[in-house]
Amino acid sequence: MMSSERTVEQWAAEVARLEHQIAELQQRVQWYEEQFRLAKHRQFGASQERSDAHQLHLFNEAETLAGSPMDAAQETITYTRKKKTAGQRELALAHLPVERITYVLPEGDRVCDTCHGPLHAMSQEIRRELQVIPAQVKVIEHVQEVYACRQCERDALTTPIKTAPMPRPVYPGSLASPSLLAFTLHQKFTEHLPLYRQEQEWARLGVPLSRQTLANWVIYAAHTWLKPVYRTLKHSLVQQDIVQADETTLTVLHETGRRAEQKSYMWLYRTGREGPPIVLYEYQPGRQGAYARQFLTGFRGYLQCDGYVGYREVPDATLIGCWAHARRYFVEALQTLPPAARDGPSAIRDGLEFCNAIFRIERDLRDVSAADRHTARHARSRPVLARFAQWLRRQKRHTLPHSPLGKAVTYCLNQWKPLTRFLEDGRLEVDNNRSERAIKPFVTGRKNWLFANTPRGAQASAITLSLIQTAKENGLEPRAYLQYLFEQLPQRDLSNAASWADCLPWSPTLPAHVRTPANPATP
Repeated sequence: MMSSERTVEQWAAEVARLEHQIAELQQRVQWYEEQFRLAKHRQFGASQERSDAHQLHLFNEAETLAGSPMDAAQETITYTRKKKTAGQRELALAHLPVERITYVLPEGDRVCDTCHGPLHAMSQEIRRELQVIPAQVKVIEHVQEVYACRQCERDALTTPIKTAPMPRPVYPGSLASPSLLAFTLHQKFTEHLPLYRQEQEWARLGVPLSRQTLANWVIYAAHTWLKPVYRTLKHSLVQQDIVQADETTLTVLHETGRRAEQKSYMWLYRTGREGPPIVLYEYQPGRQGAYARQFLTGFRGYLQCDGYVGYREVPDATLIGCWAHARRYFVEALQTLPPAARDGPSAIRDGLEFCNAIFRIERDLRDVSAADRHTARHARSRPVLARFAQWLRRQKRHTLPHSPLGKAVTYCLNQWKPLTRFLEDGRLEVDNNRSERAIKPFVTGRKNWLFANTPRGAQASAITLSLIQTAKENGLEPRAYLQYLFEQLPQRDLSNAASWADCLPWSPTLPAHVRTPANPATP
């Protein structure tokens, strides 16, 4: 045998090396395919995370089959639809003013075409329409009369002067009225209309208001009138024993010591299902946990978040996990499978079903008291959690840690203690969706105005959004409530919070016109 020829052992070793390399490459290709399918789903797929209806019964297949008819030739198809209630439209429009236009026959036409006798009104046919009155702008001149005494002018050394009382302006030296300020803030932060588009709309109405003027109004109104209310809301929030938190990115163009492309953050804090509804935003240049610790100074209780480690820096806070985030890992892992394999049984489906079981129990307990919910969770949710924990530990031993399923399993195991703390108190939520829904209006607005120009502008946005979202949570109409604040606060002593406590969003003495009209047709 020549020395250049390989031995059998060498060929065997080479084959083994190549097989190992092929296996590694196959795993890498599979990983890239999974990431491609996941990225494609995130870009083009539905954002909902619902499970297929027929997959909800994988764990109780025996009970489902036992209750089904034996004769496969017979099939019963049922569906449900919302029942229309008579008079539902009238109830929905009952709070609106009604203008009636009556059409009558002229006196000369009220004659029967057959016998030429007089006609009488037999009935009416009524057609209803909704009419929209476009925005109108008018100039309000505040004329303050000044009075003097004629006799003192003739005989006395000094003349007493009296002036008629007049409300203080919301922005001295400007054209801004309470209604105009409220409308501008409402358009930008509730309807997500950027200031440059508001400038164009005002031009079409024949009013020359530049976006710079509007921006100055927004910042002035937020820092002068809304900030004291914001501080009071913050004081009330940290007194609660259940708070939920979230954060999202924000770009601020001109910030000292930072590049324009660096990410800043908008933090959100809100109350739970009990207590006065409060939603607060706070702008910060970073995502460090020190910002959460600073904002929540004085807070003691449960803090629900998405598992971000920064919240661990909040002292005296017991962290609560989010089952929606845990479930999302399994939903995204499912999207990495080939389409033909998604509907069949798999370990990913099993993990998703455990999460679904938790949420099904919570839907059943939605309307019960906190004490009854606490008892029911121990009876129904705890056994599901015990089985899920065993399943996670088994999967941990057989699943690649960087695979989509491995990431889902790792997240659940790492967050297991916060995820299961909802068993401690019936007032706690199983997910952080309440805060995610609250931060969504900011995300929607960010898609329109893209960035903040300065930190002061970002802070103004945070303050205004806080007042608007808190007003909505308390059943108030944001524009009307902002106008009410701009009318009342200039007349009050801002240094004395008790003097304007009746202006807080949950005050029972707020006038009826600032409240969102209740829809009688909604149960």
